[in-house]
Amino acid sequence: MAEVAALGWGVWVFCCVAVFAGAMLQRLAGQGFGMVAAPMMALVAPEFLPAALLLLGAVVGFGSASVEVSAVAKRELPAGFTGRAVGAGVAAWIAASVAETGVFAVLVAGMVYLGIFLSLLGVRVAIGTVSLFSAGVVAGIMGTLTAVGAPPMALLYQHEEARRSAAMQNTFFAWGMLVSIAALALAGLIGVRHLALAGTLLPAVLLALWLAQPLARRVAKARIRPWALGLAGAAATVLVLKQVL
Repeated sequence: MAEVAALGWGVWVFCCVAVFAGAMLQRLAGQGFGMVAAPMMALVAPEFLPAALLLLGAVVGFGSASVEVSAVAKRELPAGFTGRAVGAGVAAWIAASVAETGVFAVLVAGMVYLGIFLSLLGVRVAIGTVSLFSAGVVAGIMGTLTAVGAPPMALLYQHEEARRSAAMQNTFFAWGMLVSIAALALAGLIGVRHLALAGTLLPAVLLALWLAQPLARRVAKARIRPWALGLAGAAATVLVLKQVL
């Protein structure tokens, strides 16, 4: 807890705001947790990433997916789940090489920009075994290294009905957090400090999920996505500027 306390109240509150905003967007749109929270936290507490966010992301994913379980197409899960596990395994062994905070910060920003680009492509990719597995692999690599793993699946489901899209993305997101956590744990890259910070930030995540529940029935995904992408892009840009100035 000493390392968490050393952050100071200002930084801790900023991290609370980051995970609150990310969790809210993830619940409403099926994406946004990592894209928003990762660059914001990388500004002030990069030494706790990606492990602390992945731990919180598991709660966000399961909390979001559980309320839309009836919209989940179970036949689409095996290929995506397998791909995500493979991607997490590939990423785990290189995670230690980006432990230096400056390199990690730029990597996070790059993944956010890639996510925004994928989200804005607007192309329609057929949902099938190959595309689900491929998206899962890419998401596993991105998510395990930076906690930004939602965009590949978002690209697949962006043209689907809003409820189905959010349900599938949140389900893959929840599974992805688990396998990424497992991969990093096996590589010895999750410690007590990550658990401690995640524990102190957990109330902000739970509050966001609770507040999002009534909003989910009234807010269209299309209205949320521009805000999510704009906030993620702004945070990533500030992160890059911090490294180069």
